[in-house]
Amino acid sequence: MHPQLALLLELQDLRTQYRELETEPRAEEVEEEHFNIDISQAKEDLAEKIADLEEALEPPVRRRYRRVAKSMNRVVAPVINGVCYGCFVSIPTAAARDQDPNEELQSCENCGRFIYILR
Repeated sequence: MHPQLALLLELQDLRTQYRELETEPRAEEVEEEHFNIDISQAKEDLAEKIADLEEALEPPVRRRYRRVAKSMNRVVAPVINGVCYGCFVSIPTAAARDQDPNEELQSCENCGRFIYILR
């Protein structure tokens, strides 16, 4: 797997966790009560990790990542059976046919998300 793709996937997971902490007040109560977690500290830690990972991205990848992230929650989408699971549009077969298609960064021509091929 391309190292930048691995960073993008990790970033997406952290952003999802952060969004869940921000948008689900009931979940905050449960986590604070049952797991002794300081939600505000958890948010700060996640924001710091997100910023660190963004800085680890190569500049052109970082610019594209930020542009896509402004308009879409999921920046990276899997491609299963030739279909991008971000926008559900078929991708060109040549992109999915490579010997190891995840060794290079690819994006969906329709939605612009970074994609990775699942077989």
